[in-house]
Amino acid sequence: MIFRLDNRLVFPNPELAESDGLLAVGGNLSVERLLLAYQHGIFPWYSDDTPILWYSPHERFVLYPSQIKISKSMKQVLRSGRFSITKNQAFEQVINACSQMPREGQDGTWITEDMLQAYIQLHQAGYAHSYEVWQQTELVGGLYGVHAGHVFCGESMFSRVSNASKAALVFLCQHEQYRLIDCQMHTEHLESMGAQFIDRADYLDILQSGA
Repeated sequence: MIFRLDNRLVFPNPELAESDGLLAVGGNLSVERLLLAYQHGIFPWYSDDTPILWYSPHERFVLYPSQIKISKSMKQVLRSGRFSITKNQAFEQVINACSQMPREGQDGTWITEDMLQAYIQLHQAGYAHSYEVWQQTELVGGLYGVHAGHVFCGESMFSRVSNASKAALVFLCQHEQYRLIDCQMHTEHLESMGAQFIDRADYLDILQSGA
């Protein structure tokens, strides 16, 4: 059953989501609603020609930071000093770059102008973070996502040179204290680095455990 949201700041039980994870339609992208969504394992994903769609997949594609797989070649890249990595120094540049990157099998971007502005506001409120990868003064890769307790909900990443987004992900896993990275969408790239599917119930246990 798909629920239609109104102005009340509530979401239905995620267990009621459709088989594809679609749970609700409508509402808005206020900071308060986005935070409530992420706290309950729900996220928005839609395009310009649809209303706001809210998802809570029955399986979550996640990465445990302690289990990240780093190839020999990637270790060499990290040791080489080719990249420098920062946090929250260029959030708007990162999200804009993510919205403009062509994606295989996608005609456009799900990072609509409304989404872009909503996550900039979430960043300004201290809940959305970016990790930037630089070659000297050039931004060559990065990722951004939302802090939800001990879970980092990854939203998108981009690379302008080989291995840049991987470097951002490794940095996130090695320099932060998250128990789980929510990758949201399955990719072979992330699976090769150790990401795996877990049941939504297990995901919610970690999300809401507070420890």
